[in-house]
Amino acid sequence: MTATKFSDIAHTVVLVGAGKMGGAMLESWIGLGLDPKHVAVIEPQPADAVRVLAARGLRLNPPMDKIGDASAILIAVKPQVAAEAVPPLAKLAGSSTLVVSIMAGKTLAFLERALPQAAIVRAMPNTPAAIGRGITVAVANARVSVSQRNLAHRLLAATGSVEWVDDESLMDAVTAISGSGPAYVFLLAESLTRAGIAAGLPAELAAKLARETIAGSGELLHRSPLDPATLRQNVTSPGGTTAAALEVLMAAADGLDPLLAKAIAAAAKRSRELAG
Repeated sequence: MTATKFSDIAHTVVLVGAGKMGGAMLESWIGLGLDPKHVAVIEPQPADAVRVLAARGLRLNPPMDKIGDASAILIAVKPQVAAEAVPPLAKLAGSSTLVVSIMAGKTLAFLERALPQAAIVRAMPNTPAAIGRGITVAVANARVSVSQRNLAHRLLAATGSVEWVDDESLMDAVTAISGSGPAYVFLLAESLTRAGIAAGLPAELAAKLARETIAGSGELLHRSPLDPATLRQNVTSPGGTTAAALEVLMAAADGLDPLLAKAIAAAAKRSRELAG
């Protein structure tokens, strides 16, 4: 299912938290035809873009009892403030309301305790959502109907691909791989830049080579029908320069695989800790 127009959504969509991720989703919804008058945003420090939408009819920080019927509530606050931000939403979250949470680590059980009547979807997007190239993984509780799942999919697909799982325990690994994954790629760009400088390149050239190589390789991976291993092999000539570098990066004891496995385990552990 791909992103579809939102002009048919009649009731209010409530966005709780309009930071980077929430703001990216809001921008995509409006771009897909959601009338700003059908949006209520709860955000103590709204960005200028949100204030501009308020001038077009978006309701910014309205009283809870003035919001009215909500088609969906999307919670995009930091998990550290969830205990404070989520319980007041019970006034809005009735048995016919869809609640979508993108808070890292916060489980369906946590959300169900605070919002006992709601149909709830827990989702984990990532930051490429800002350019419509994100990927989100979602899991639903037992109250979510087929139509509500479709609505959740539409809201999440506005910023990229969406995958669904039935086992919520997978969400910690999802968070570690795709939720945190963009930071690993950006770190690779930083590391390549530093390595280029150490090899004698001017800093500006090293940074450009690292950025364009990663961006171009990512786009090739996106467009190519070939799997990553085949693409890697296509770059690697036996006994050549790439092979020499990969011998280091693919070392069984201290290469990239064991290092990333350790990093992912640490991120997944932290995701479980955030559940409280």
